[in-house]
Amino acid sequence: MKQLFISALFICSTILGAQEITEHSYTVEKDVLWASPKGYDLTMDIYTPETEADSYPVLIIYHGGGWLINNKSIMDEMSQYMASHSNYVVCNVNYRLLTANDNTTNMNEIIEYAMGAVLWVKEHIKEYKGDPKAIAVTGDSAGGHLTAMIVNGSDYLNASGFKGKEPGFTPSYIPKGKNVQQIKTENELEVQAAILSYPAVDIYKAAKGGFEKADNVFWQMGGGEARGVFGDKINVENNPEYYKRCSPMYTIPKAGERKLPPQFAHVGSEDQTTSPESVKSYVDALEENGQKVSYWVHEGRNHAYLDSGSNEFLGNSFEKDAIEPLKKIIAFLDGVFYAE
Repeated sequence: MKQLFISALFICSTILGAQEITEHSYTVEKDVLWASPKGYDLTMDIYTPETEADSYPVLIIYHGGGWLINNKSIMDEMSQYMASHSNYVVCNVNYRLLTANDNTTNMNEIIEYAMGAVLWVKEHIKEYKGDPKAIAVTGDSAGGHLTAMIVNGSDYLNASGFKGKEPGFTPSYIPKGKNVQQIKTENELEVQAAILSYPAVDIYKAAKGGFEKADNVFWQMGGGEARGVFGDKINVENNPEYYKRCSPMYTIPKAGERKLPPQFAHVGSEDQTTSPESVKSYVDALEENGQKVSYWVHEGRNHAYLDSGSNEFLGNSFEKDAIEPLKKIIAFLDGVFYAE
């Protein structure tokens, strides 16, 4: 169902990147069904700015929550802000959590859902005034991990997924008339920009540190028993290749082999979940491989500062903590899509 939202204030305008933006109205279509893997419906909310433009670049958002909690609603305020303060169609995406389908979803499948969303958006976004050739991806925490894996993971597409000799990814949505090999050969997963918001970058290290154990309270919060993220028969000691294949830190291509799109990574200086040191190490690895990336630390902030509402435990609120990084995100995107 499409709704029209009109901003209360039309007084101020700011210069962000290459374009002048006045706060404007937007439409949103909620719960657009884009895939149903194993009978589990996946949806997204699609926001379209109400300006005079005929077409807009597209920003796809993946929510955080440790792959165990939350849904796209945690990114509602970010989506609304982007739709009313910039010229981008916004797709706020749901994906299956590890605890979905009786706690049987695997980590590689979550990456495949994120990849499938990109392919669906490219095929259908013209219906919402989006430009399928101007796509940016972003996410926070676990969503930042998915964002990085979309950028890095197209080198590892194959039809057998993680069941073959070489672990790879089969997107959960593939356009009619296409197959996985065509998606890989034609570089259908290519995007033009990526924003990594306090991303998780090392699944291998997280598993070594106890992510799969009951001590990780997110399992309880998500309503599932702790388990291996690739099933009970796979573990980090005997099958490190599974964990590394799903980790941005171990999947960065050298620029001479494949040039990645420009990326912007940011993190709070007080983040205890995805530390500034871990994010900076990933930024350094990108630069060492010749990839283009910029980095910013949000001073005095903890984890999840882009989430909707407020979080008393982390001491964050969207209104207080999200606006500055969102302005930086818009400026970064404008530099990619609107720079003359």
